[in-house]
Amino acid sequence: MSTAPGPAPGGGTAASVTVSTHVLDTAAGRPAAAIAVELSARGGEHGAWEPVGTGVTDGDGRCRGLPALPPGASHARLVFAVEPYLARERESAGGKGAFFPEVAVAFAVMPGEHYHVPLLLNPFGYAVYRGS
Repeated sequence: MSTAPGPAPGGGTAASVTVSTHVLDTAAGRPAAAIAVELSARGGEHGAWEPVGTGVTDGDGRCRGLPALPPGASHARLVFAVEPYLARERESAGGKGAFFPEVAVAFAVMPGEHYHVPLLLNPFGYAVYRGS
């Protein structure tokens, strides 16, 4: 019998930390496609953020294929570049520009866990939560 860690959701091993996300436009009532997402990690409360990977939300609003965090990561950060998306949506509705250029979400992580962190977005507000 093998004692090696098996695959974890989102890639990596059972001891690694994985992160996934999706974006829903709550004003339009649909997934938000074509939003760039950057995943960063740090070790320790005051460590420097180091880029881990990037992606773009697909037609279902999902950002697939983000890599596992490096060993020793204690915090993760997702930065969503929402300005181009919000500007497009507002202009199509007769408005101009975007209030939020980006949404940054930082959270603590534990080894062996998977974190699904959705973003619920509208032109003048947003919410995030730990999903499943």
